[in-house]
Amino acid sequence: MRYIDEFRDPRLCLDRIDRIHARMSALDRRVKIMEICGGHTHSIYRYGLPGLLPYGIEFVHGPGCPVCVVPMGRIDDVRHLAEVEGVTLCAFGDVVRVPGRNGSLLEAKARGADVRVVYSPMDALAIAKREPGRTVVFLGLGFETTTPPTAATLLRARDEGLENFAVHCNHVLVNPAIRAILEAPGQDIDAFIGPGHVSSIIGTRGYEFVARDWAKPLVVSGFEPLDLLTALEMLLDQLIAGRAEVENQYTRVVTESGNPKAQDLTSAVFAVRPHFEWRGLGSIPHSALAIRPELAAWDAEARFEMPGVKLEDARACQCGDILKGVKKPWECRVFATACTPEHPIGTCMVSAEGACAAYYSYGRHAVDTRTEAM
Repeated sequence: MRYIDEFRDPRLCLDRIDRIHARMSALDRRVKIMEICGGHTHSIYRYGLPGLLPYGIEFVHGPGCPVCVVPMGRIDDVRHLAEVEGVTLCAFGDVVRVPGRNGSLLEAKARGADVRVVYSPMDALAIAKREPGRTVVFLGLGFETTTPPTAATLLRARDEGLENFAVHCNHVLVNPAIRAILEAPGQDIDAFIGPGHVSSIIGTRGYEFVARDWAKPLVVSGFEPLDLLTALEMLLDQLIAGRAEVENQYTRVVTESGNPKAQDLTSAVFAVRPHFEWRGLGSIPHSALAIRPELAAWDAEARFEMPGVKLEDARACQCGDILKGVKKPWECRVFATACTPEHPIGTCMVSAEGACAAYYSYGRHAVDTRTEAM
């Protein structure tokens, strides 16, 4: 298979769905599967997969949305930066709408701050070259997928001597977050759909602790409907056989060892932080990256004084429980009422990978009322 439409072929998808129904009949119990990546959440609901699958399969949503996991205090820090005289704050489009205690970056822009939406860190570097009289700060965030481009941009800034460029680093690591979920009291997840984009960088080998230490199957999946259905079938085969292994459905992109060049680039620029605060998950040790001291001249946290205050989310928002897979979006009191994409209260409604945004966009506004059928 070489073309995207083949991975959306209704005939092939329906065949996979029939096979999944047969496997659920053989398993004869409910299964709870966490899709770690927010991109998978959107694909699952965009293509209506829950309505086609046996009722006994329950999807829960993990912490793999990079915008969603940035805590409110970090948002306040970058908003503070945006309001510093002479600073231009560059960020991706969805993060500018994330609410902090004192509002979002978009609101700061409306009040006169120089906030600009960019598509890559290199776009921010280009602004720094064009406007040498301003200090351009790029809000770097994301999992291992987006870390290498930030690293390459920082090295370019160093090599070209661009002293008016800096990065506010919020890059996080996926495996410590998975470990935190597995260690949470009362977790009852049966299996995991592993993130595709992250795995193209880090490979599949790093997930072995999920199977080895917790006896949970994990299958790395692509993002098309046939990818996800195939990954689901592979997980059910493991559960039926009583196996717990790491398998790779996304072989056209992901390898066991990942991308060594991207890994080396990341290691050259970043070091692991001792602790990092995650929205909803709290402080997780060794779960995020910081710019190495030798590149401190391009580190916004080293160059500027910032509030650095730890803040709790709005009480009405339950993004934390949604990121941990404890609750579904429609169980939040403000979902699709006070909290909408136009007026978000929490990050899960803002991001293009947020679970609340997926449910809202694809009509999953209410409890699933299908009768149980195995």
